[in-house]
Amino acid sequence: MTGTALPLLAAGDPLFAHGVDLAVFVIVLIKVVVVFAALMVSVMLMIWFERKVISDMQSRIGPNRAGPFGIMQTLADGIKLFFKEDLIPERSDRVVFKLAPYLTILPAFLAFAIVPVGGVVTVAGHTFELQLADPPMGILFLLAMSAIGVYGVMLAGWSSGSKYPLLGSVRASAQMISYEAALGLSVVMVVLVTGSLSTRAIVDAQALHAWQWNAVRLGVVPFLIFFVAMVAETHRPPFDLTEAESELVGGFHTEYSSIRFALFFLAEFMNTITMSAIVVTLFLGGPDGPAPHIPHTQWLWPILWFLGKTIVFLFVFVWLRAALPRMRYDQLMDLGWKRLIPISLGWLMMVAGFVIDAWWGLAITGGVVVAGALMMRAFSIGAARESERAIIPPVGVRLWQRPPATVAPGHEESEA
Repeated sequence: MTGTALPLLAAGDPLFAHGVDLAVFVIVLIKVVVVFAALMVSVMLMIWFERKVISDMQSRIGPNRAGPFGIMQTLADGIKLFFKEDLIPERSDRVVFKLAPYLTILPAFLAFAIVPVGGVVTVAGHTFELQLADPPMGILFLLAMSAIGVYGVMLAGWSSGSKYPLLGSVRASAQMISYEAALGLSVVMVVLVTGSLSTRAIVDAQALHAWQWNAVRLGVVPFLIFFVAMVAETHRPPFDLTEAESELVGGFHTEYSSIRFALFFLAEFMNTITMSAIVVTLFLGGPDGPAPHIPHTQWLWPILWFLGKTIVFLFVFVWLRAALPRMRYDQLMDLGWKRLIPISLGWLMMVAGFVIDAWWGLAITGGVVVAGALMMRAFSIGAARESERAIIPPVGVRLWQRPPATVAPGHEESEA
């Protein structure tokens, strides 16, 4: 351990305050194993939860055979996929083809490492945070992991050696990059009002009262932008254009089978859990919440609050899937580039102005309102010109007008 790295670690997690010895190494190893096992079990429960909730919304039974309430059905499906034949296309890049699924699942697990699950506990004389890692640049690590996930999707489609997965990967990459910009701008607003890149410091800054949560302090809009962007980032409905079977056979993973096919969906559900935990951390106080004064349970209440808030967002993910149809691709890109990015950029400028001074904030707010009005006018004029020049009318408009009703000769009086 270098002389500069240890003080940085100690500044985040008190476990490293007195150096790194065998006990500290064992505790870190146990934390890694526990977080990995908890995520795997959470993915299995999330798949079961989604299938049961959607079946209830559609008046169906859902999984009910394997295990109590069908809770082991996901495990049975995973075992089945593990033993299915693993097919590799003849014209594929074999090394990249095998590597791509892991490039999608590793960022989801690593991003969860910086999420504070609870408070600070002491075990066997060692005090540590209920968090796998608390680097001082945790938010930058989060954005880096979010960006790396694009490579797995792109390489999966490119390495398959087929045009359909390639088209799916290009479209998926464009979607992820588009919404990652709005997501990153929302995160920058949280960093501005908190003054730190550490996720633990962000949680501590929201710990006094619920109205100090960043969702309230920032005016709700960044929270909504982050939520919409994270739904698109995780390829969840109504933004599941990356897996539009009716349009691109199966998207970027068309040529995959067996366990590698399952890894993509494992990464999707793990990303859903990770992003739900991150939005709770950044905007809703993380594990913060009232704790009854019951002896020996003070460490448990933050974990319960964190789990409760995260489960609410997981239910919202399922609810969106059951309630909303898939968006068209032009609608998806318009929402990202013409709505979310301009709004998040303007809101970021206003937040930065109010952080400096109230008068600066008011002046920048006026400028943002004027710029927003001009941009909306420009978008409306552009849409009108495109509709005038369009050879094929927009969806929902008749290609031709219905011919006027004609009256047969000799029936004028009867019709009158």
